[in-house]
This record gives sequence, C-alpha cells and structure tokens, in this order.
Amino acid sequence: MSMTIEDCGRVRDGFPRPFPNTPSNVLEQMRLNGKVVVVTGAADGIGYAVSEAMAEAGANVALWYNSNDIAVQKAKDLAATHGIKASAYKVNVSVAEHVQSTVAKVVQEFGKIDVFIANAGMAISKPILEQTLDEYHKQMTVNVDGVVYYAKYAGEVFQRQGFGNLIITSSMSAHIVNVPVDQPVYNGCKAYITHFGKSLAREWREFARVNIVSPGFFDTKMGASPQTVQEAYRMSSVGRQGHVKEIKGLYLYLASDASTYMTGSDVLIDGGMDTTLCVISLQGRWEDIPMCLDLKGSDE
Repeated sequence: MSMTIEDCGRVRDGFPRPFPNTPSNVLEQMRLNGKVVVVTGAADGIGYAVSEAMAEAGANVALWYNSNDIAVQKAKDLAATHGIKASAYKVNVSVAEHVQSTVAKVVQEFGKIDVFIANAGMAISKPILEQTLDEYHKQMTVNVDGVVYYAKYAGEVFQRQGFGNLIITSSMSAHIVNVPVDQPVYNGCKAYITHFGKSLAREWREFARVNIVSPGFFDTKMGASPQTVQEAYRMSSVGRQGHVKEIKGLYLYLASDASTYMTGSDVLIDGGMDTTLCVISLQGRWEDIPMCLDLKGSDE
C-alpha cells in the first residue's frame, strides 16, 4: 500500500542511522588488516586471485578447496609473502555437515569471520534433454546448495558477532540465455543465487552486508571453451577474455570498508559483453545472438 505524504514525514525511532566509523582516506578504507576472509573454490582461477587480493590488503585468509591440494602450498606462500595468517581447508561444499564443521574450524583457528566469499562453482553445459539427472544434481548441490549452506552457517556466525559480509560469485549467465550452448541448469543456478543474495541483504540488514559479483568470460577453467572462445572475443567490447588480476579489485572493494553503503547489489564485470540481446543480420535474417559459455568446467 502506498504511503501518504503525512505518513512519509513521520519521525521513526532509530533513523537515520549513524554513518560508519571508517577512515576518510580511500586507500585506508581498502585495507583489510586484522580481518578474516574465507574464500571457497580458492585453489585456482578467480578464487585464488581473490584470496591473493585479500592477503595483499592485509587480511588473514582461509582457502577452501574441493580436490586440488595445491591450495595447501598456496596458503603457505600467501602467509610467507604477505606476513598474514593463511590456512587451507579441504571441504565438500555440497555436504551441509562439511560446511558447518569447517566454518566452526575457521572460527576456532582465526577467532572470527569478517568476510565470506562464496566462489566455488561448476558447470556441465548441456541441454536439459541431454543432461543426466546425476549431472543436474551435481550442479545444484555445488552451485545452489553450497551457497545456501554458507549462508546458513556463516550467517549464524555473522549474527552472533553482530557483523559480517557475504560476497557471492554468480555469473552473467544469471542475466541472459546463452547461445549456441544450451545450459538451462547452469543459468538457473546462477539466477537462483543472485536473487538469494539480494534477499539475504534484506534479511541480514541488522548485522551483515551481502553483494553479488557476476563475471563474464575470464581466462580460467570456467571461461570460454575452445568451441566458443572466438564468439566470446567477438561479443566482448574489449575483444578478449578477462585476466583474473582484473577482478581482484572488485572483490577487495566489496570486502572492504570502501563499500559500506553497498548491499543487495549485483555487479557485472564482463568486458562490455552485451547482456541483453545483440541483434545482428545473418544471411538476410535478423536473429538474436547473445553470447555463449563453456561446455564444461569447474572452479571448486
């Protein structure tokens, strides 16, 4: 129901809330000294680049990985290089008990969690009529259930602490229907977690912020496949895929005090990819040609 002008003018207890007690200097705002950041899917790709960014800014980092044990050495390297504390945790994010127990281990080792970056994901890009139900369930358990489990158990920590920050890695595929590769399950997963994150921002408004990052093609295992990479170049305004170093600053901004007025936002970083529809002339016919994603990949 719409409010009247009189209703809108009524003074409400507790409003306006005070501005945050954060530095005015923007470079100081971006520092994460003393903060604890969890990154899932941290062994490689965007996840490791983000872990590196957090360490470079002074944060202590918990790297979660599924099967790539190189994360253990990478955690040691981050600690030695940047003088921070870093540990690697092997976690099956599709199992709620694993997520719950590992959140507890991180709190026990680091004392708190300031930022949780829900980055682990995987894709099996097939039409639904060609995809097995096992393939469907695997994508859903990692891409959707995993994010719900992070929110459930990290969210409990945030509520108990009275502060927290959840950053969800979604995809430009939450915004478009990709062609020529049909991948309705992957697209649907990303659309789910994008709206889930926006909803959490409202639910957690008293104690935590929640934002979403939606990457386009980056040169990782989850980037454009050999079958689709030429189309990825053509559809990008910059004519290439992104390098992971080009996304580090966005995650740092969202993790830091520079973004304290930002919650419930979904940030696209896709090299100027047309994320609505691109109408082109093809053999005398007009067709809607968005872009296309990889055939199979994982950033767990």
